[in-house]
Amino acid sequence: MNLTAIIIIAILASMVVSIVKTVKRNNQVKFTDSKFKEYETQVEQKLSAMQQRIEVLEKIVTDEKYNLNKEFENLKK
Repeated sequence: MNLTAIIIIAILASMVVSIVKTVKRNNQVKFTDSKFKEYETQVEQKLSAMQQRIEVLEKIVTDEKYNLNKEFENLKK
């Protein structure tokens, strides 16, 4: 093999390596994006559940019976 052929093979090999790295990087970005979307959906579901729980707790705390029972407990002390 002459020097020109070795240089051409080296250039082609480096191009192939560069293409493979780019493809892997693009696949990882897509994977990361899908994981982020999945995480975002889970967070939104948890937030919605927490909002519902807070609404229930607010109803309990603002209920007159709850206040009356709490006052009775305070009087017992």
